[in-house]
Amino acid sequence: MQTKVDFKVLDEGRTVYVRPVAVADLPDDVRTQAAGLDTIYAVHRADGERLALVKDRSLAFVLARQNDLAPVTVH
Repeated sequence: MQTKVDFKVLDEGRTVYVRPVAVADLPDDVRTQAAGLDTIYAVHRADGERLALVKDRSLAFVLARQNDLAPVTVH
């Protein structure tokens, strides 16, 4: 069965992307808050807007789900 589906309509803007971010690549004020971490995780909307930075991947997924968003990993 080959039915075309417009996934953009199904998504309704709820998909967010979780990706690792090197703390060294962040602004100084954010680096000081990262307290010894090498990597933190960013949650982004589909258009690339960063919604949050958190200390680990599992927290990023929990945060997204608590806000009725559907997180997926970006490599």
